[in-house]
Amino acid sequence: MCSTRLLGIFQQEGYSSRAFFRWYFRSRNIERKKASLLAIAMALATAVTAVCFSFLGSDYACLVSAVPFIGIAVLYCLSERGALKVKEVATPRLIRLTAAYTLVMLGVCVGLAFAMDAVARTVNAEWYDFLRYVPFAIVPLLSPVVLAAVCFAMKAYEVPHTARFIRAAKAELDKSDAVKVGITGSFGKTSVKHFAATILSMRYKVIETPYSYNTPSGIARTVNEIGLDCNVFLAEMGARRTGEISQLADIVTPAYGVLTGVCAQHTQTFGSLEAIKKEKGVLVQRTQRCVVGRTAADLAREDDLLMGRDFDAEDVRLSLDGTRFTLRLPCGTFPVQVPVLGRHAAEDVALAAALCCLLGMSAEEIRAGIAEIVPVAHRLERHNHGGVIILDDAYNANPAGAQNAVEVLKLAGGKKVVVTPGIVELGQLEEAINMELGASLVGLDVILLVGETLVHDVREGYLAAGGDAARVRIVPKLKDAENILAKELSTGDCVLFLNDLPDIY
Repeated sequence: MCSTRLLGIFQQEGYSSRAFFRWYFRSRNIERKKASLLAIAMALATAVTAVCFSFLGSDYACLVSAVPFIGIAVLYCLSERGALKVKEVATPRLIRLTAAYTLVMLGVCVGLAFAMDAVARTVNAEWYDFLRYVPFAIVPLLSPVVLAAVCFAMKAYEVPHTARFIRAAKAELDKSDAVKVGITGSFGKTSVKHFAATILSMRYKVIETPYSYNTPSGIARTVNEIGLDCNVFLAEMGARRTGEISQLADIVTPAYGVLTGVCAQHTQTFGSLEAIKKEKGVLVQRTQRCVVGRTAADLAREDDLLMGRDFDAEDVRLSLDGTRFTLRLPCGTFPVQVPVLGRHAAEDVALAAALCCLLGMSAEEIRAGIAEIVPVAHRLERHNHGGVIILDDAYNANPAGAQNAVEVLKLAGGKKVVVTPGIVELGQLEEAINMELGASLVGLDVILLVGETLVHDVREGYLAAGGDAARVRIVPKLKDAENILAKELSTGDCVLFLNDLPDIY
């Protein structure tokens, strides 16, 4: 009953037992503390109830003691409702894992019950008869270990099953006449994909991997469920470890590519910025032509389109209503206005437009497509709520995007507020980059730092850059920050939600 959150976390960690244990046993993880408190509460409630009802005899006293045991479990479950920010998705794999885990836990519980009865007969002491089920409270502490073991054992089925699923998608991709495009980078992948799909639809029938489906399973799911009835297939390609771009390129076999840029994002798993560059550069080598962004220009071939040479977003002008710039392409130069915020928005549109130019679209078609562009959800998306401007940049988790978002926030006229937990997965660079983020917040009116992850580094960077300590507050949860905002914001104020971390952080 109390493992729903753990199952959701396992899904977020890609069903990796190692990653799950790294999350569960990291320092200051409140999940272990909650499990310990739950076990203690169950043990005490069971023991006290059994003793209080001892006049009924040991069998009935133990039966009555199950009531508070189950009651505490139910209360715990109710308190955990909505605890996951990223809700678990009832995929076939999660359903299989849940079913197998439930059966194994049932076996563990029955085994514990028989073992405790056996001990009671061996001890043959009246006081132990009343307390023989108290050790059952250890179950909440066993749950993570059992879940990880079940998931690991199920790989014997899941790995070949997933491989068949991916092979079926690859077979469809190999048969399709659609032009395949791979899009990767440390930032901007989803936005560039979305913008490119919008522009390309002026001439072609386009299918793109939805949301952030950028793994082998995500791409395979797109192909197997949606199909490839299109002229152009856009595949977002994510990578957190060396070798993953090659794996995705083997599946998609893209003829064209877009490398949006490279920054320190995922340094924790790659080990270094050079390793990230090398991995992202694989797409350049695996495609016939590749559009390459500024921060990855050194990875491009001579015939690739480079930012600042064959195309560019020039004379960029920012506002809280959108972004204006001059777009220069090999097929023409023209002014552009999009309802997308931030300096990076101009570069993302330019990258998407350059790809469209490579695929044969005219300047007129590209211009018409750009006019249809709309913001991508949770990526510096503007909302108005009761006169307050809300900048939703919840899915932004890289240093470059964070700096761009703060730059836009500073354009606001009223009170300027940022809500952020910091930036993660930067390895040895986490402290330095979060201090840089903190320094960029100087000049804002209110800074709400959420959680325990890296907020102290952000605060130290802010104060070291001359920030006012009175403007910084650290709160444990996003809900606490929202309660503060409800009391303090008024018409004309602007709040930036920067990087709403998933539960695994």
